[in-house]
Amino acid sequence: MLQEFKKFALRGNVIDLAIGVIIGAAFGKIVDSLVTDVIMPVVGRIFGGLDFTNYFIGLTGAASQAPTYDAAKKAGATLGYGQFITVTVNFIIVAWVIFMVVRAMNTLFRKAQDAPPPPKPPSREEELLAEIRDLLRARA
Repeated sequence: MLQEFKKFALRGNVIDLAIGVIIGAAFGKIVDSLVTDVIMPVVGRIFGGLDFTNYFIGLTGAASQAPTYDAAKKAGATLGYGQFITVTVNFIIVAWVIFMVVRAMNTLFRKAQDAPPPPKPPSREEELLAEIRDLLRARA
């Protein structure tokens, strides 16, 4: 059983998948920072200096009186729709980037498939006939 697991775990597909998950997690952190630290402040500024991270509805008395979303979560049940807006923008950006990468890869594969095959080299007989032709031209 251990040998079978080792054979499975060391297959190329499993290792490729693990690398993809690690890179995906790192990419997710980059996009999350982009959305949280760059895009949402600009969107908030456009809409009058609003901070989407602190948009919430307190579902309990103490949570509804809290000044920030983090404080409201500690005080009780809250509905954080500002966080939902931020995560939705995050998802849209990730989906757009993945779409663009897949589109670029498809374009590259299509170009590779559409390219004509390289010409095959002339056969030995064709080379000899070309030499004879060239010698006859030189004598004339």
